[in-house]
Amino acid sequence: MIDLATLTIEKAHASMQAGEFTARELVEAYLARIKEKNDTINAYLEVYDDVLSQADAADQRFKDGTATLLTGIPIALKDNILVSGKRVSCASKILDGYVGTYTATVVTKLLSEGAVLLGRTNMDEFAMGSSTETSAFGVTKNPHDLSRVAGGSSGGAVAAVAMGGALAALGSDTGGSVRQPASFCGVVGMKPTYGAISRSGLIAMGSSLDQIGPITKTVRDAEILFSALSFHDPMDSTSLPDDMRTVAHTETRKIGVPRDIMSGEGMDAAVFANFKLSLAKLEKAGYVVVPVDLPLMQYSLAVYYVLMPAETSTNLARFDGIRFGYSVPGKTPDEAFAKTRGQGFGKEVRRRIMLGAYVLSHGYYDAYYNKAIAVRRMIEKEFATVFETVDAIATPTSPFPAFKIGEKASDPLAMYLSDIFTVPANIAGIPAISIPAGKTNDGLPLDFQLMTAHACEHTLFKIASLFESLT
Repeated sequence: MIDLATLTIEKAHASMQAGEFTARELVEAYLARIKEKNDTINAYLEVYDDVLSQADAADQRFKDGTATLLTGIPIALKDNILVSGKRVSCASKILDGYVGTYTATVVTKLLSEGAVLLGRTNMDEFAMGSSTETSAFGVTKNPHDLSRVAGGSSGGAVAAVAMGGALAALGSDTGGSVRQPASFCGVVGMKPTYGAISRSGLIAMGSSLDQIGPITKTVRDAEILFSALSFHDPMDSTSLPDDMRTVAHTETRKIGVPRDIMSGEGMDAAVFANFKLSLAKLEKAGYVVVPVDLPLMQYSLAVYYVLMPAETSTNLARFDGIRFGYSVPGKTPDEAFAKTRGQGFGKEVRRRIMLGAYVLSHGYYDAYYNKAIAVRRMIEKEFATVFETVDAIATPTSPFPAFKIGEKASDPLAMYLSDIFTVPANIAGIPAISIPAGKTNDGLPLDFQLMTAHACEHTLFKIASLFESLT
């Protein structure tokens, strides 16, 4: 019997290398867990039909000595990452029946390493949401409490790892969509520096914000995946060149906490208490916790909800019912276009498209979009200045634990506040990680978020690994 609960990438690799179990046996164990849990949790939208043949190919690599650390490792993919010849829907009706015509760079890399792709996971429609409730295929439930959301938009990918249905997963993080569900489900979720991991083959929502990131059970596993996937990709115009991928940082042994959140205002009491406890653990380990001034950080959410809808309205213009996907006939092209998008897109997607079209419209472009761009640059500079004096900035990942299914669905503004601590890292383009940090009295996972300077993932993993060892 394989102990999936304690398995890590390195442990699995060592066991397969030693012949304790095969890649096929490992994959079969995960398939059995998926069969047991998925009907209830709804993490997977599809389990690929070639999983066992992938595992057999991985076993052959162990036999012929070409196996790598990721060979045979079962990994799930968020349903917005393309695999040639396999369906991808972004959990939207409008992409009904669509099959990928090429493979995302990150998937090509995983396949070259011999990883096993288990299937595609549920998500908020086109990654728009914080609870996976906007999916056209039903909500994903939290494995820790089936009455609560798993978070979003990468809720399915996170739930797959949390329920033991994958050893790791890849999600996308535009404003916290890897880290927030990871915090709700008690796993590790990491957002790299913008441009560190290729976006080629990721269906775009907000192109200046989107970033693929690993979802794992441990910080070390996240580091392994990041290291494998971080390289310059000529197919992605935003991919960082090799000489900009690692930036030296002079260690200060200081952790900065934004002064505005030290009062705990607006946070769940259990979250704030756990956050203070987490800081105390780092202090005991030799770090000095200092208040830092980030006065513009409070505007990150407002900037995000101008820039993201603007980019969304542009990126989703291609879904018109003519070239691919869902299509509704009409008497005129305009009528067909309106009916297709009206029926094919869900309410939240339509809301954000309209908001984006508004802020980009004549007379409002300068008042909203250009102003948001200017504030974004100021926020980037503010973070860069603070990182000259601290190694990392710490916050909770979410201001509250996982909430009940339906609790915030009718209140978009309350839902958007889920991202208040995660959005700043996307606006500034810096790396961030959410680490499990305890539980509420009801057994709900609590979290701890660390952010470091641009291209300083090495510092992020060092401090995160230390924190993980203290919990």
